[in-house]
Amino acid sequence: MARIVVVHGIAQQFKGAQTLLASVAPALRDGVTAASADGTGPDLGDDDIACAFYGDAFVRPGTRATTLPAYDEADVESDYESELLLEWWLEAARVCPEVLGPDARTRGVAGYAASLPLKRPLVRRALNALTHAPYFARVAEPLLIFGLKQVRRYFTEPGLRERVQEAVARAIGPDTRVLVGHSLGTVAAYEVLCNEALRASHPEWKIPALVTLGSPLGLRGLVFDRLLPTPLSGSGSWPLGVRAWTNVADAGDIVALVKDLAPRFGSGVDDREIDNGVEMHSMDRYLTAPVTGKAIADGLAL
Repeated sequence: MARIVVVHGIAQQFKGAQTLLASVAPALRDGVTAASADGTGPDLGDDDIACAFYGDAFVRPGTRATTLPAYDEADVESDYESELLLEWWLEAARVCPEVLGPDARTRGVAGYAASLPLKRPLVRRALNALTHAPYFARVAEPLLIFGLKQVRRYFTEPGLRERVQEAVARAIGPDTRVLVGHSLGTVAAYEVLCNEALRASHPEWKIPALVTLGSPLGLRGLVFDRLLPTPLSGSGSWPLGVRAWTNVADAGDIVALVKDLAPRFGSGVDDREIDNGVEMHSMDRYLTAPVTGKAIADGLAL
């Protein structure tokens, strides 16, 4: 089995493990090479890297639909989906000068809070505003809304979280030493490692290193407080058996709303900030970063 397993994020439902691996493996190798002093790094063969694929949990069984519904603001469900969208908007306005924030520079925080009951117009404004954010400008509106729904469904739809975690577990073997998660995949990877029942059924697992990329794990309310096991007194559980946890976040990554995870999960988390350019949330950009490559190489040596 693979020594390194990569867990993808949202909006990958039209792909598969091998399709993802075709881009993930070269990017990961490039990151490891870039991190090495002599420009070589550890030798990573075809069997050393695998992708855990769970995207099919979000589509009808036995299908790979080629089109998305023509989602618009009316399809963004109240509460969870609209709140997550508004969080992305606030962060985009904070890190991207070209994105006008919900306070419109005049009403301030109080005015924004007072407008929250009027969520439908705010949702439309949020979708419009995010088209000016460098990363989301490249994402079609229906796909962006579908991404919101995937995050909401992971936390609220009975049985779906379990199906996602089972898909991750199937990719892990006795040789796996590094688990790498991106975006929503960091949540699945973290919860798999913390799942005592799942770990008990796989005593052969020896995974000393976790690498999280563009992670939303630290977002209170919508993500952090919904994790399993449930955080206690504002502190999340440490993943079972993990000796090194490296968290990498682009300063402008709108999805990684809380860049530093150490305050939530303990000082053992090594938080690192990078610059992915306009592709701030791209999995491939994260993987090619030398800091990611070093974390992976160091994890293999544990």
